[in-house]
Amino acid sequence: MSEQVFAELVKKEQLKPDIYKFSVKAPNIVKEAKPGNFIEIRITEQTEPFLRRPISIYNLDKENGILEFIFQVKGKGTDILAKREVGKPIDIIGPIGYGTFKYDAYEKLAIIGGGIGVFPLYELAKCAKAENKNVTTYLGFRNKDFVVLEKEFNEVSDRLVLTTDDGSYAKQGFAINDLAEDIEMGKVDAIYACGPLPMLKAVQKLAIEKDIPCQISLEEKMACGLGVCLGCAVKTAKSPAEAPEYWHVCKAGPVFNAKDVEI
Repeated sequence: MSEQVFAELVKKEQLKPDIYKFSVKAPNIVKEAKPGNFIEIRITEQTEPFLRRPISIYNLDKENGILEFIFQVKGKGTDILAKREVGKPIDIIGPIGYGTFKYDAYEKLAIIGGGIGVFPLYELAKCAKAENKNVTTYLGFRNKDFVVLEKEFNEVSDRLVLTTDDGSYAKQGFAINDLAEDIEMGKVDAIYACGPLPMLKAVQKLAIEKDIPCQISLEEKMACGLGVCLGCAVKTAKSPAEAPEYWHVCKAGPVFNAKDVEI
């Protein structure tokens, strides 16, 4: 069940010039959260910016009650958040999202992410590896300047495949190509994905063609996190064109079965 907390910022790291990792003390949220959940953060007590910002959960330290999230500075709100000082509280609502990653029924997990979409996949890989699942992680980035969390994902994966579009670091190409090869070799029972929309569409298409179970985490504008503002609607795949049906990412998701949504 979601709750509002004022979580102390206990650690702050700058991973890239515009990417920050925050660690906050939030034992109640940590206790309830599952891989795939997200949080809503109020940036300031002032009226501007007014809306909360949805941010995926990166890591859950159950023992110490520490929640970690990573975000990229993209506008006024995240710029203000990036300037928050260690020791100060952050107004957080969480965990949010009924749709989370499910992996109990599978043994060979393929986890694929691109760009800043890799952040919510770490907790999934960590938990699955701890339960002795075979975890292969595929991470794709534009170039070497965008590569993040290589060491962290390597530690929670049986195998890490890292690619860059231009070949400036690791393997040149797209991560989905390596995933497709592994599917052909029978190395994949289920796929889990988060990242840019073109990548998600390609993964969805591949999974459906190969009849591989696939779960995708969608990122939309989720101002309220309660399904009230209606800003995060996604069309269901099987609804008729003349009367389309929609789910709200913040409530039904953010994780969906790939066959169930139209992206």
